[in-house]
Amino acid sequence: MTTALPASVFKAYDIRGIVPAQLNANFAFQLGYALGCQAAIAKVPAVVVGYDGRHSSPELAEALMQGIERAGVDTIHIGLAPTPLVYYAAYTRHTLSAVAITGSHNPPEYNGFKMMMAGKTLYGPDIQQLYQMMLNPAPVTAEPGQRIEHNIQPAYIDEIQSTVKLARPMRVAVDCGNGAGGAVARQLFDALGCTTDILFEEVDGDFPNHHPDPADPANLVDLIKHVQENDFELGLAFDGDADRLGVVTRSGEIIWPDRQLILYAQDILKRNPGETIIFDVKCSRHVALAIKAAGGVPLMWQTGHSLIKAKLAETNAPLAGEMSGHTFFKERWYGFDDGLYTAARLLEILSKFEDPSAVLEALPKDLSTPELKLEMAEGEPHAFVERLQSEGAFPTAIERITIDGIRAEYEDGFGLARASNTTPVVVLRFEAQTEAALARIQNEFKTAILALRSDLTLPF
Repeated sequence: MTTALPASVFKAYDIRGIVPAQLNANFAFQLGYALGCQAAIAKVPAVVVGYDGRHSSPELAEALMQGIERAGVDTIHIGLAPTPLVYYAAYTRHTLSAVAITGSHNPPEYNGFKMMMAGKTLYGPDIQQLYQMMLNPAPVTAEPGQRIEHNIQPAYIDEIQSTVKLARPMRVAVDCGNGAGGAVARQLFDALGCTTDILFEEVDGDFPNHHPDPADPANLVDLIKHVQENDFELGLAFDGDADRLGVVTRSGEIIWPDRQLILYAQDILKRNPGETIIFDVKCSRHVALAIKAAGGVPLMWQTGHSLIKAKLAETNAPLAGEMSGHTFFKERWYGFDDGLYTAARLLEILSKFEDPSAVLEALPKDLSTPELKLEMAEGEPHAFVERLQSEGAFPTAIERITIDGIRAEYEDGFGLARASNTTPVVVLRFEAQTEAALARIQNEFKTAILALRSDLTLPF
C-alpha cells in the first residue's frame, strides 16, 4: 500500500521537491522499489547511489537503497559525492545505472533525484512511468539485493590526472559554494599540479556563504574579489552538485558557458575535424559561427541536460554544451555533464597560454540579456509558445527555428521565447551586436507576444 504521492515533484528531467513535505524516506523507498523493478526487468545487476551535501540526503539515500534492494537488485553505495562521480561510477562499474540524490542549485529545503537506467538518462515519459509504477507497485518476488560500499574518488581523480595534462602549473581560485564539489576539488586540482585557493570548501547543506549557483552573477562576487586580490590567473565556480561550471577572469569578467563552449569546440575540432558539436537554443549565435569557422558542424538542440545527452548518444558527437553550464565531453571522457572534468579540460587548454584571462576575454560576444521570465498561470506557457510558433509575426527575421520554442535569427542578433519545463514561465533571451539592434529585436518580440495576449506584462 502506498501513501499519496505528490504528482508535482515528477519534473521533466528529474524528481524534485521540498523535504519532508513532498520528499521523505517513505517516498524514497517507493521510488527505489520502482527503480529496482525497472532494473530487474532490464537485467541491470546493480544501481549506483550517491548524494550531495544536503542535510536530508543521507536519509533519502538509505531509504532509496532499501527500496532498490527490496526489488532484488544490488546497490553500489558511493556516499557523499558530486553528481559527476555518481555517473562515473555507473560507467566504470559497468552498470550504466545510477541515482544521484541532489537538490542541485535549489534552496536548502529542496532535494531531488537524477536517474539513469541501462545507459539512458530518465526524463519526460520515463519519469511519468516511474510515477505510475510507484502508484501501482509490483508484488515482491525476488530475494533482496546486496549492498556494496565503494569509494570511487581515487579512480576518478587518477583517470583525469592520467589523461588531462597541463602545459604548466596554474594558479586558480575555486569557489565550491559549500556544495558537494568541495569533497573532491582540492584533491583534483592538486593532482593536476595547480596552486589553488578553495573558497567555501566545507560541504554544508545550509549554504552559509552564498547560493551554489554560478549562473547568478551575485554568487560570483566573492570569487572575483579573491582572484583580483590574490593575483590568480582565473576563477572557477561549481553549482551545488558540481555538474556545472562557472568561470571568471582576473579582470572580473564572467565567461558564460556558451562562450566557454567555443573554446572547447575549437580545441576538439583540431583533433576531430568535421565533427558535429551540439549546443542548446539559448546559446549565442557566435557558437555556431565559431564551430563552422573551426571546421565543425554546429547542431542546435532543445534545452535540458537529459535531452542534450540523448542527442549526444544518437549523434556520437565529441562535445555538447548548454547555456546553463552543463558541458558534455565525449572525446576522451564518457559523455555525461561534469563541471569538475570540464574545469580540468579548460585548464589544459589555457595552460598553453601566458595570459589565460586574455584568451577567455577574446572569445566572441555580443550584447545580451539574462534569461527574462514571463510569468503565466500553470499550464499556459507551452500552449502560448505553440501559438507564437504558428501565429507569431517576426517580419525582419532571416530564419525561424522551432525545435524548442521560437528562436528568430537576424543578421545582427537573435530573440528566443520558450516554455520552461520546470516552472510556469516563458523564458525569453535576446542577443545583438548593438544596443539599437537589441532594442529592435526585443520590440519585434514584444509586438508578436502582445498581438496574441495583450494582457501580459512583459519583463523587458
